[in-house]
Amino acid sequence: MSSSRIDALTRWAAKQNGLDVANITIAPAGGDASFRSYFRLTLPDGSTQIVMDAPPAQENSAPFVAIGRRWYAAGLPVPNIHAADLDSGFLLLDDLGDTPLQAFFTNEQSTQRSHQQALDLIGQLQNRANPKALPAYDAALLGRELDLFPDWCLDKWLGLSIPDSWAALHAQLIEQALEQPVVSVHRDFDAMNIMVLNQHLYMIDFQDAVAGPLSYDVISLLRGRYCRFSNEQFSQLVQHFYDQARLDGRLSRHVSSANFLSQCHSMAAQRSLKVLGIFCRLTLRDQKQGYLARLPHFLEHLEDSLNSLPQHDEFSQWVSATLRPAITQRLADTLI
Repeated sequence: MSSSRIDALTRWAAKQNGLDVANITIAPAGGDASFRSYFRLTLPDGSTQIVMDAPPAQENSAPFVAIGRRWYAAGLPVPNIHAADLDSGFLLLDDLGDTPLQAFFTNEQSTQRSHQQALDLIGQLQNRANPKALPAYDAALLGRELDLFPDWCLDKWLGLSIPDSWAALHAQLIEQALEQPVVSVHRDFDAMNIMVLNQHLYMIDFQDAVAGPLSYDVISLLRGRYCRFSNEQFSQLVQHFYDQARLDGRLSRHVSSANFLSQCHSMAAQRSLKVLGIFCRLTLRDQKQGYLARLPHFLEHLEDSLNSLPQHDEFSQWVSATLRPAITQRLADTLI
């Protein structure tokens, strides 16, 4: 980020608070996988705000602002957006601190409790946020996401051919997703996007929210980057969500817990394949370092999901016999 842009951002933030630049301090507060970066603004009284810098040439902040203001008005725990200059790419937000949910994954009990709290937060989102104002997570979008796997992981990074079993898997994963109730989906409900402040959970990075499958955010959380649950643990957490969704009417009594668990495994396979493709694209196209090292974790998520979907045994066997060795060897050659 250029010094002139930092100066412009600082002047803008000061103006929004009716202050002179000399009366505030601003310091880096982190970034993410996009082109966005964040700064902590300290005011004369010691209170703080977060200034988001989202260069408009690379980032369209209009969805973040629109969704954030709707969800805040609906009583959901998201940062209040105090000001936004979309032409410049500057936003002024509540400061939710520096503690993401994964900071509480310190032992089995705390990890379980934290995930249950986050699953309950998904329930709040699904109950309070109207999905009709969001883009549809339809067959076309689900398909484009799945295609990231053969395009970027297999072809461009590994140089592998698509297995014959791919077409059936592709079609059935989309079909399973579309069978589910449509709700507001955060779409990146990973622990890193859940901030903990004063023992309350808050959602951030919701700009890609869509109207889509009930289980998607559940999978973003339970098959995320920080934990790998056993089949028993995964099933227990899914059951926790299922019980709440049945209780408040998000899920029909006609959907059994076994059927919903199967839908979750299908959704997990879809997301794991997408993530494998995205991480390869971030590495190859965007020159972002560090994502390749995360591939084995999401490969394990994919294998866990496929092991619970016997109808996709052929693809599962290809993953074990061909994909895993290829990724292992490519990483060994790349990360030396």
